Amino acid sequence: MLDHGEAPPTTEQAPAPSQGLGARLMRRKPVEALIAEGGQGEGGTLRRSLTMWQLTMISIGATLGTGIFVVLGEATPLAGPAVAISFVVAGLTALFSALSYAELAGSIPVSGSSYSYSYATMGEVVAWICGWCLILEYGVSVAAVAVGWGEYLNELLDGTIGVTIPAAISAPLGEGGFINLPALVVVLLAMVFLMGGAKESARVNSIMVGVKIVTLLLFIGIGFMGIKAGNYTPLAPLGVTGISAAAASLFFSYIGFDAASTAGEEAKNPKRDLPRAIMLSLLIVTVLYCLVALVAVGAMPWQDFEGTDAALAQIMKDVTGQSLWGVVLAAGAVVAIASVVFAVLYGQTRILFAMSRDGLVPKLFAKVNPRTGAPRANTVIVSIFCGALAAFIPLGELANATSIGTLFAFALVNVAVVILRYKRPDMNRTFRVMLFPVTPILGFLFCAYLMYTMPSTTWMVFGGWMVVGLVFYFGYGMRRSRLATAEK
Repeated sequence: MLDHGEAPPTTEQAPAPSQGLGARLMRRKPVEALIAEGGQGEGGTLRRSLTMWQLTMISIGATLGTGIFVVLGEATPLAGPAVAISFVVAGLTALFSALSYAELAGSIPVSGSSYSYSYATMGEVVAWICGWCLILEYGVSVAAVAVGWGEYLNELLDGTIGVTIPAAISAPLGEGGFINLPALVVVLLAMVFLMGGAKESARVNSIMVGVKIVTLLLFIGIGFMGIKAGNYTPLAPLGVTGISAAAASLFFSYIGFDAASTAGEEAKNPKRDLPRAIMLSLLIVTVLYCLVALVAVGAMPWQDFEGTDAALAQIMKDVTGQSLWGVVLAAGAVVAIASVVFAVLYGQTRILFAMSRDGLVPKLFAKVNPRTGAPRANTVIVSIFCGALAAFIPLGELANATSIGTLFAFALVNVAVVILRYKRPDMNRTFRVMLFPVTPILGFLFCAYLMYTMPSTTWMVFGGWMVVGLVFYFGYGMRRSRLATAEK
């Protein structure tokens, strides 16, 4: 059923095979078809049970933690005390794209996120590329975050019982060990909770998000007492180049604010709540990131961040002179990073659910358990893959490539919102991008600029990932997509 004031369905039907390869690659899926399929899976349906606050917690859960607990130690040596400015630059880049996400999520409330938005506006091959980028963004970032979880777990164990997990079972081959067992464990724990269904999963996630927000507020309060004004000078010792380089790496910290958009088919009131959840989560995360960064570089000389795995815990110990507070911070980080794994893994399964329903990946990923309303097989497969990746593979440049994949997907969302505004001007929109079309254009340009600043090695890895994805699409997805089978 269409909302009042929405334009009647378009007739963007799949082109006949005789129209050639180019036409088939550009076949689009009408917005009405995407919405009509909402929740429908193989053998069951997703359940609409998530409130606005639970959606917000999903986005905060997927975002808050990685950048401040793990990536901060890597970005600060690049920007110096100006790392807080780098957070602002990365946050502005995310904001422009978040506005576009908010408009599209309110207009097309489905599980596919930017993949589905691209399918409705730019065609199947662009949607596939976007979906493939999202698989990189979510799947690899789950593994990368799980690795960071193990570092803080060691910090916690060392502070409480005086032992750490041996390198042989806490690092992959090539990095001094045989398996990163903690990383595998946290992914499998997230899998167990996700298999219980969206409502139960959201409750667990909300508790974990609450713990990590309290932990960061505690750090801000204690760390503030250790600030030394001299640590802020010179503000930008490595110049604008350093700030930009740090912002590009810190964009990894904002991966996940779009996670609420992957819950479009499990939200109680998606058209109203999804835009609010996206914007509110980004605001909360950005404020916390900037406050923590300002306190951290004020309490510890920026040169000391290099090579420090658990910088915030170290600052807590230095300021108070007691190891107890470092332990408390490490415990909060363990919960915080676990919640990132949990929420990002959720988003990955829902994107694959949408791609499977469209026929671009095997049907197994769209199979829903009728009792729990969760895509169980999908969850198990994705969890085992991400867990194995974290446990056995040194991620290296593949982890860096997640930022490019995310930026590329965000750029497409900014393009999609412009296309849909001009092609469907009368569509009922519960949220509209302000200053249109300037805002989405700026969002696209910010994403393009940060992609440009990435090193050539990262671009090569990303290019290799795209080649693999296109081979899969032309070998499987193009022929098996539901639009393709509708032609026959």
